[in-house]
Amino acid sequence: MGIGDDAAVVEPERNRVEVLTVDALVEGVHFDRAFVPPEAIGHRALAVNLSDLAAMGAAPRLALLSLALPAGLPLADFEGMIGGLARLAARHRIHVAGGNLTRSPGPLMIDITVAGSVKRRQALTRAGARPGDEIYVSGTIGAAAAGLGMLRERSSSTKDTKDASSVLKNTCVERYLYPQPRVRLGLLLSRNRAASASIDLSDGLADGVHRIAEASGVGAVIDADALPIDPGVRAWFEERGLDPVAEALTAGDDYELLVTVRPRTRRRLAAAKRGDVPLTRIGTCTEGRAALLRVRSGSAVTEGELPAGGYDHFR
Repeated sequence: MGIGDDAAVVEPERNRVEVLTVDALVEGVHFDRAFVPPEAIGHRALAVNLSDLAAMGAAPRLALLSLALPAGLPLADFEGMIGGLARLAARHRIHVAGGNLTRSPGPLMIDITVAGSVKRRQALTRAGARPGDEIYVSGTIGAAAAGLGMLRERSSSTKDTKDASSVLKNTCVERYLYPQPRVRLGLLLSRNRAASASIDLSDGLADGVHRIAEASGVGAVIDADALPIDPGVRAWFEERGLDPVAEALTAGDDYELLVTVRPRTRRRLAAAKRGDVPLTRIGTCTEGRAALLRVRSGSAVTEGELPAGGYDHFR
């Protein structure tokens, strides 16, 4: 039983375990209504949860939605937010089984709990990496951060900024506003047992590497030249005096998957790579506990500490 009673009633799936995740998005912290449309707020609120399930290799089943809304929120904005969420839910065949609606005396808040399921021995975690495992990342990184920067520039009339091409701008802004959780890739990695560890990149690639290394008790060496950064995104950062590698490593909102793979299971990885989401090898797990970034300049190769990355809400 879903919406209509005091609570939803769910029957467990046979021979599968439940995977639960929850995320809250708060206006002024996770999004700015000045340049983030209502449809994108709803989409992002569900997408961040689906990305967590993708990292665990779980199939999404249902969602619970809790909204705290300012009294002055226009009805059209409310409907747009729900529409964006509902479209993504339909795409992934996930049921919104219930929720709560309340008034907020402050910012808009949207809180979603998502439940999924996976076979017990196929659940992916952060703790399975071993020395010698190869490190891969899906898609590209850095475009969402560039998209956020473009939106902020557009909303500010006081800055004299260099404009990006319309194609690049549209692509980057789309990546920020409407992230696409890698649910299908996570399912394939899980079912093929291709990954030894996995995490989604909500707070940047560097943060993901550190978290897997800490949970697995390994170190890592990341090759800066191997990072999949779009040339246009790289140029956009450089035009603003920013280091593209540093920005791509530490910026969040990519929602790609970072996975480690045993060398002997590369064939399983190849079977999981079906589809249009590329996987790029960017480094290796090591016995030492340090997480390092390898940089090549001509014939010289240097290794330095990988940036910490990640967003701290209370710093």
